[in-house]
Amino acid sequence: MAGGGVSAVLPGSRAGSAGNNRIPPIWVWKDDRMKLLLRVLIAAAALGIATAVVPGIELPAGSTVSKVLTLIVVALIVGVVNAVLKPIVKTIGCLFYVLTLGLIGLVVNGLLLWLSSWVAGKLKLPFHITGFWPAFWGAIIVGVVGWLLNLLFDDRGGRRQAES
Repeated sequence: MAGGGVSAVLPGSRAGSAGNNRIPPIWVWKDDRMKLLLRVLIAAAALGIATAVVPGIELPAGSTVSKVLTLIVVALIVGVVNAVLKPIVKTIGCLFYVLTLGLIGLVVNGLLLWLSSWVAGKLKLPFHITGFWPAFWGAIIVGVVGWLLNLLFDDRGGRRQAES
């Protein structure tokens, strides 16, 4: 499909190079705007699941539309916080990453999610994390759900096409 958009990759079809045993994704995204939208929606879905599963991550009652819009805005906040602060934290705390074999990353992710909740509160969004442990477990759930959803929806776009 020329000019961007989405192309379906059916199970059993060849989306990658010969000998690639990776399960093909459901969709291959070619347009950068669609990739960004997909990443935000995946993060929002992961946050929604974390909100439903982890006590202490609160999305107060409202209409379904308002909850979805809140999760999308919070996903954008999480993305900005991670894009700005995570590289700085990793650089400064490099020794701790090495000493803990990367496990400090779980704590860092929890703290960054908690910070995102604080920013959302300052923006008067109805999203709140009550403490460190809900943020810690929520960050783990957001990471795992995001990873699983990214397995289904390939955001590498043209690079996969170039491999075939």
